[in-house]
Amino acid sequence: MIDLVSLDALRAVETHGSVVAAADALGFTPSAVSQQIKRLERQTGVPLLERVGRGVMLTGHGRHLVEQGARLLADLEELQAGLHQQAATVAGHVRLAAFSTAMRGLIAPALPRVLASNPDLRVSLTEREPWDTIGLVAAGQADLGVVHSWGDVPLSIPGHVARTTIGHDLAEVIVLRGHRLAARTVVTPRDLAGEDWIATPEGSICRQWLLRMYEGTGRLPRIAHVSMEFDSHLALVRAGLGIALVPRLGRSPLGEDLAAIEVADPVPSREILALHRASMSDSPAIAALLTALDARRGSPL
Repeated sequence: MIDLVSLDALRAVETHGSVVAAADALGFTPSAVSQQIKRLERQTGVPLLERVGRGVMLTGHGRHLVEQGARLLADLEELQAGLHQQAATVAGHVRLAAFSTAMRGLIAPALPRVLASNPDLRVSLTEREPWDTIGLVAAGQADLGVVHSWGDVPLSIPGHVARTTIGHDLAEVIVLRGHRLAARTVVTPRDLAGEDWIATPEGSICRQWLLRMYEGTGRLPRIAHVSMEFDSHLALVRAGLGIALVPRLGRSPLGEDLAAIEVADPVPSREILALHRASMSDSPAIAALLTALDARRGSPL
């Protein structure tokens, strides 16, 4: 009989492209993942991985097993969710992936209350960028994901992944108190022409939105410094090295030396979404976490 844990390991290798990356996503060692796949090869009697250079890829048999096995894993997931729903039990292990500011500003304040109320529930947290989170949820490597979508910047979510809006967040321009714009309540991108920006890396959703803000001005934002973490953005603004566009969610206190200014035309607003596979829609654990994370029901956003 095919071992479902081993099948999940093979699916992780296909999703992440290597045994090492699959092990990181699953929380196992690379050796454990390799052993699971060897067990699966013994059970099926066919080779499932082949070596290509220094890496591996799935054989035709391996791809077929993952494609067909995905239906089996989804059916099993739906069966488990239905059983828990009938028993009205918030229990089990939920793997939750989310972006950094959601971890700080949304999940960290809300999760302890859920766990205290449901001692049979276990939640594992992983910090990932939205695109990575979508892939993890879609492939069954995470059970619940929290992502953000800025304005009209596209976020492609597969059809078998259900989405729930759990809040909205605004970003503001952060400047030093002595900056020429510090006394303004609202600015537009035209007011910010010529400023040195501290921005997230190229290709990130937040960088894409900063570029969209400048559309229609005839200019591009002048990126002086690049940092992934918004706490670092605040530190660099505080050092007088530029200005930054920083969301409110999970933002550290500005103190007396920094000022936050609202932006208009366009307003930098992002939608916060929770994602789970449709096969888990009946899961009381997923429902309990969605309720706890819904900013419109009292979570801090």
